[in-house]
Amino acid sequence: MQVTNRKERMVIIYGTITEYMGTAYTGLGTAHKYDTLIATAEKTIFLKAPPTNALSGLLDEAATYFIKRGFDVDRFNNPADPDRTDAVFINEFKLFIIQSSHPVALEPTELGGRHEVISFYDVFDKEKLRTQATELEAISQESKKTLFKMLRAMNDAKMIHEEKEHVNIERMMWPQHEQLILSLKNELFGTMKLHKKSTVSHRIAGSLAPGGARDFIPSITSRMKRRLLMKGLSGTGKSTMLKTLGKEAESRGIDVLYGWCGLDPASVDLVLFPELSVCIFDATLPHAYDPEGPRDEILDLLSMCLEDEKAEERIQEIDSRYKEKIMDGTGYMLAFAQAESRLRDVMDKAMIRKSFDEKSQELMKMIER
Repeated sequence: MQVTNRKERMVIIYGTITEYMGTAYTGLGTAHKYDTLIATAEKTIFLKAPPTNALSGLLDEAATYFIKRGFDVDRFNNPADPDRTDAVFINEFKLFIIQSSHPVALEPTELGGRHEVISFYDVFDKEKLRTQATELEAISQESKKTLFKMLRAMNDAKMIHEEKEHVNIERMMWPQHEQLILSLKNELFGTMKLHKKSTVSHRIAGSLAPGGARDFIPSITSRMKRRLLMKGLSGTGKSTMLKTLGKEAESRGIDVLYGWCGLDPASVDLVLFPELSVCIFDATLPHAYDPEGPRDEILDLLSMCLEDEKAEERIQEIDSRYKEKIMDGTGYMLAFAQAESRLRDVMDKAMIRKSFDEKSQELMKMIER
């Protein structure tokens, strides 16, 4: 309570929301980090349903419930429609709620324990579904075909991208790179050694979306007092540096959040150290960022890559092929997103809204316990 002019006024403190990409359509297929969240969550609620728009709204409602009560929430977005919610994680309670049938099928393994299931399959009118069966099947097949073409284009793009990395690896000044890592370890961590086990989190920072590459780096890093923006060419050890610093923090008991790449699921684009209020991220294309204020610093790896006219010519040729494949992938992503949207719309025509609302109350009762 605060007292002003002899009148009491309630001070309301809302929780924060941090946005991530739930899944990513990468050069090695569809990727996600939901398994790590399920493993660390004290409770996971699996929402089972066919493709529908309704679960996104229900997840947003659950997130709002906690935010209004002062708790921080991680929101996981769908790359085919980045404004649509696929899952939420409430940090204070380690509570994870996910629509686990579509777009990623996940099954509970600890029923009666940490896992609970709410099924929405019975809130659809069976007769209406029968009349729509042919249309639903046609849209579903279209969605699968465009997804296959998109993932194939992304795989081609990844292989071309690796060609560019090899060109730059050969002209990189690696001793200077190693020295920079050592310098950052000393600057960031010094002699710090916390007497606890590091909490390690894994998130996806971005993915290909209908309009091209989309990331949530501004949301992920918004509360950090210091941001190091890494500038460097492909193959110049950006991911290696981020992983090395993350592992160093882990060895010292410092909490780490890894933000994984949307093209190569084995590559890291971001590391964040919440206890230090510091983050480091790849600030080059396709997620190019420049300093925005006093908390931002440039981490320069560009100057460690030797100039080479022949290498530059080779890079230009590779870039041309890479951009073409990314354009193909973006086009297929748009077609996939449109098919998925139509699939949800047609399915929702058969929804019995009253039954859905009643079933939704099961979730709200669970989280209000």
